[in-house]
Parts: sequence; C-alpha cells; structure tokens
Amino acid sequence: MLDLIILSLHFFICFLISIAIWYGPKNGDSHSSSTGGAKMEPDGLILIGKEEDIKKSQRITAKVDGREIVVFYHEGKFHALDSRCYRKIFACVISDIDGQACIVCPWHKFKITLETGEGLYEGINPLEPSPTPKWQSKGVKQRIHKVTIDNGNVYVSPPDLSVSFDSDYFAEKYKNGGELAMGK
Repeated sequence: MLDLIILSLHFFICFLISIAIWYGPKNGDSHSSSTGGAKMEPDGLILIGKEEDIKKSQRITAKVDGREIVVFYHEGKFHALDSRCYRKIFACVISDIDGQACIVCPWHKFKITLETGEGLYEGINPLEPSPTPKWQSKGVKQRIHKVTIDNGNVYVSPPDLSVSFDSDYFAEKYKNGGELAMGK
C-alpha cells in the first residue's frame, strides 16, 4: 500500500512539473534572449531596454501592445519584428541571403529579411534557356517595428495595425493564449 502511495505521489509531482514547463516562459531562443519589460513613454514610443545590454545579448524579447516582439542587434543595426514568424515562434538563426540579413525559421526554413519583413524563396523561371535559381520576394510577410535610439535607450513605435501582415494572425493567436502560445 505504501508503494502505491509513493508511486501516486511521484506521478502527481511529475504532472505538476510538466504543467509548469508547459505554461512557463515561451522564449524560443534562451541562449541569447531575455524578456524586456517594455513601458510606454509620453511621446508614444515604447522603451525596450538599454542599448548596451541589447548589443551584448544580440537580441531581446518584449511585449508591445500585448504582442511579443524581438529586437535584434545585427551588424551595427537594430531591427524589431514580431517574435513569431508568419508560421511559428522565432528560435532563429540570422543568415546572409543574397546580401540581406535574414532570419531563418528553424522549423519551416522560411527566410525573412530583418530590414523589410519580406519572405524570400529561391525560385526559377522555367522560360529561361537554362533556368537557375534566384532569390525572389514573397512580399512582406512579417510585421517590423520602427526602432529609435535615444540617450542609450532602445525604443520601438507601437504597431500600425491599419495594414495587415501574415504574422499578425499568429501574433494575435499567441496574444490571446491560443494553441500556438503553448508551442504547438
């Protein structure tokens, strides 16, 4: 009987640990990210963090108007995008593709430019005599956020939601606690 009680207690503790992991922080890039406490400034900009801190970590995630964004520092420039690509969470690598700094989604291998949020793909024109793959744009898929540096602080502008992007669907689903919020 004692064995059954100990075994039941063990399973209950494992269950509680799995719930804590399931609902815990969803930071997809734990080796170099931290979650910033963004706050609105009087001029409408949202303070993300200290410039030097972000330069050291290379990226930071923060909530802006309820949606999670990631601010990257790459090759001397700051870039801010929704933290979920137009399909899933950003646990990404930054690569140079055709002269552009791009995020590469680890699950789908989608390539998204840091500068514009365009999705890139390698395609061919079958009408060419000897078709060779070339990088082409799918159009802007990922919402980018304007970054401002002032007095050693990094700020982003609130998103202009009058224009819609593919990433908005997933940002909203995550924001509202949908299935993607749980990493599915």
